[in-house]
Amino acid sequence: MSSLEYGARVALEVCLGVKKGEQVLVVADRDTRTVGRALWEQAVSLEAEAVWLEMLPRSVNGQEPPAAVAAAMKQADIVVAATSKSISHTRTRRKANQSGARVPSLPGITGEILARTMTADYQKISELSSRVAELLSKSNQARIITPAGTDLTMSLRGRAAHADTGLLQGKGMFGNLPAGEAYIAPLEGTANGTLVIDGAMAGVGMLKGEIIRITVQNGYAVGIQGGQGAKILEDLLKPLGKEAGNIAELGVGTNDKAIITGNVLEDEKVLGTVHVALGNSISFGGTVDVPIHLDGILLKPTLMLDGQIILQEGNMQI
Repeated sequence: MSSLEYGARVALEVCLGVKKGEQVLVVADRDTRTVGRALWEQAVSLEAEAVWLEMLPRSVNGQEPPAAVAAAMKQADIVVAATSKSISHTRTRRKANQSGARVPSLPGITGEILARTMTADYQKISELSSRVAELLSKSNQARIITPAGTDLTMSLRGRAAHADTGLLQGKGMFGNLPAGEAYIAPLEGTANGTLVIDGAMAGVGMLKGEIIRITVQNGYAVGIQGGQGAKILEDLLKPLGKEAGNIAELGVGTNDKAIITGNVLEDEKVLGTVHVALGNSISFGGTVDVPIHLDGILLKPTLMLDGQIILQEGNMQI
C-alpha cells in the first residue's frame, strides 16, 4: 500500500468509521482528482456504496457547488469533499449535515499532505483540540500578540468554540481532514488592533520574508498593507464588500505532524500557531454570511484568554 493509499485508508476507516454498505460520496475536481480517486478506491475496498463526482473547480473558497452535486450530497451517509477550493462555509454543506451526512472537508488536499498528516495520533489531537475549545468557550476576551507586530483583541462572549478532532463518526458531524484545531467566531464588531499575517494566507500562499499588515476597527479589516500578498488579498475581498473583511474566526492549531506549506488546509492545523480568518462566520456560530473565508496564519503567537496565557510565543501552556 502506498503512503497515499494508507492516508486515504486512515481517513475513511479511523476518522470516519466507514461501514459496509454506507453511501460514501467523494466530491472532487480536476485539481484534486488523484487524491479523490484514492479516497474513492479505499471506500470501495471497505465495501461502501461508493460514488464519485467530479465538478469544475470553484473560483473562491466558500462558493456553492453545482446544483447536481448539492442534491447528491443530501442523499449520502458520508460526503468526502476533496475539492481544490473549500465548500466548508456553504449552504450546501450545512444542508448535507442537516440531512444526517457526516462531512469531512479537505480543501486543497494533495497526496503529500494526506500521506503526512494522517500519520498523526488523532486521539491525542482530539483531546488537545477539545481542551482548547473548552477554554475558548468559557472566555469573554481574547488577545493575540506576535513578534511580527500583531496586537489584536476581540470579544468571545456568548460564543461556543468547536474542536476539529478528525474523529467524525456520528451522524451529521462536520470537520476538516487533516484535522487539528480549536476555533471560534468572535463577536461581530468587537475586534480591534493590528493583525500581522507572517506565516501564510489563504488565497496567497506562504509569506516568505513578507508580511500582510491589517488594521482592524470594530470587527472589520479597514486597511491592508504589504507587498504582492497584500494586493492579492485586497483583490479577493474588494468585490464582496465590507462583510468580506469581517474578523470571522480565531483558531488554534493542534496537529504536531502539520507544517506550513502554503496550503491553508494544513497550515491552520500546525501546532503552536494561531489563525485569524476574514469573511464568513455563519457556518460556525457567527452571523456574517458572505461567499468567502480566508485564514491567515500567525507564527510564534502569544494567546491570552481573559488574561490566562494559552500559548506563549508558540508554545502550548496547557
